[in-house]
Amino acid sequence: METEAQREERKKRLSMLRSYTLADLFTLANASCGTISIFLCLEYIADNRSRNLWMAFVLPWFALLFDGLDGYIARLNKRRQSTLGADLDSLADIVSFGVAPAVLGFTLGLRGFWDILCLTYFVCCGISRLARFNVTSAGLTDRATGKVKYFEGTPIPTSVLIILILAVLYRAGRTGPNFFPGSYLLMHRAFHPFSALYLLSGSAMISTIKLPKP
Repeated sequence: METEAQREERKKRLSMLRSYTLADLFTLANASCGTISIFLCLEYIADNRSRNLWMAFVLPWFALLFDGLDGYIARLNKRRQSTLGADLDSLADIVSFGVAPAVLGFTLGLRGFWDILCLTYFVCCGISRLARFNVTSAGLTDRATGKVKYFEGTPIPTSVLIILILAVLYRAGRTGPNFFPGSYLLMHRAFHPFSALYLLSGSAMISTIKLPKP
């Protein structure tokens, strides 16, 4: 008969494959979309293959779809909850909605010193926002529905709006050397005002604004 110590030891030896649920697979699909988007950006920088870059604008929207589906599917089967679910979801989100949008902005021309600082700030805010959510989500969750009552700070998937704007600018030929609305020297370093959008988005994520969750 298995002893208490043996049970505890078995819990520590978490089997990755056995612990996955259907919801986790959708979470990994989310992460995959963000990762491929990053690779497409790197390919564009290396070879200037513009015909492939359009997928980097589309994939984050698929990531958003998978991000919504994983929570819905997880709530369908309350008897089998994922051990990895919450942390897996946050890690996938930072790839698809934090790192990928920042890399896309850099790819399209936000490569000045101040631009890079803005992009880095944006990613760090996304990480901080998700860490705060993981710590506080238990207290914000409605036990009857299993859903979080409200968002504290804007959710990181809202960064897809930046991607949408970038797609419009790219289509209009207003990225790269012609990045809208231009670039300026700030303390002898290049700065594109568009980078301020990343600053605003990141700051909104770590704010204490409470938004009802639909």
